[in-house]
Amino acid sequence: MSAQAEPRDRRARKADALAVLATPAIDAWVCSASAAGEAHLVPLSLAWVDERLVLAVADTSTTAGNLTASGRARLAVGPTRDVVMIDAVLDRAVGVGDDEALGKAYVAQADWDPRSAAGYVFLVLRPVRVQAWREANEIAGRTLMRDGEWLV
Repeated sequence: MSAQAEPRDRRARKADALAVLATPAIDAWVCSASAAGEAHLVPLSLAWVDERLVLAVADTSTTAGNLTASGRARLAVGPTRDVVMIDAVLDRAVGVGDDEALGKAYVAQADWDPRSAAGYVFLVLRPVRVQAWREANEIAGRTLMRDGEWLV
């Protein structure tokens, strides 16, 4: 995308962001922090299910520990010149075998099936802020969701 391209309006950005989130086998960079404030960044497979972000992680992972303790994460999806940034809160953590519908929805989008892996959980995150931009000319108007409510 060229820096000279006209910036998208918020409606187009929201549609593009939702399309990215629904992409099969999409990955996200997931950042969480420990109680001491130590950042932890990891790439994870992502599923977009009922306006929630769903991650599958080992229940003993740093990500699971940080998210269940703090209840907060920041995710980045897409390349640096067409990024969707999401601040999210933990809606719930559920064993991968404990919610059949969630498991099926995750597997339908993600590129792997964690349901047979021992000690894995789904972390279901509710977005509270969503931003999307490509180039500097899209910095203004990049916020599409604030306080869990879509602005468009």
